[in-house]
Amino acid sequence: MNHALAVVGSTGASERLVREAGELAAGVGASLTVLAVTDEGEYDDQREQLLTAGGATYSVGQAVEGAESRADDVARAALAGLDVAYETAGTVGEPAEVALAEAGRRGCDHLFVAGRKRSPTGKALFGDDTQRLLLGADCPVTVVTE
Repeated sequence: MNHALAVVGSTGASERLVREAGELAAGVGASLTVLAVTDEGEYDDQREQLLTAGGATYSVGQAVEGAESRADDVARAALAGLDVAYETAGTVGEPAEVALAEAGRRGCDHLFVAGRKRSPTGKALFGDDTQRLLLGADCPVTVVTE
């Protein structure tokens, strides 16, 4: 592993995910990118709430800044005390597509993503972001469950 990508969301597992990615990266001398993706639906909901509450605007640029800030906050907390080179990034989009594109663009050779425990029926169904990443990635993927 030379460069890993840890994809963080708004779940409580993000810090643990980044810590595990950071420990592995530090152990092999790899670099790490921490990426926060704001889902388009999440962005639309936030924008609508602000418009309804008082007419405030919420641009895509503001959502990207929020995602970048979330990635930076999670990375700083999770990687404290580790000797690992890392960078942070944030964007708005469909999480699986964005993560796969960023991994390719940055030359990442390992992905770390959060997953949730699902029922046996849920495991058989396709559709969630973790499953799309597992099927679409051309490198190893580590899933850390909540």
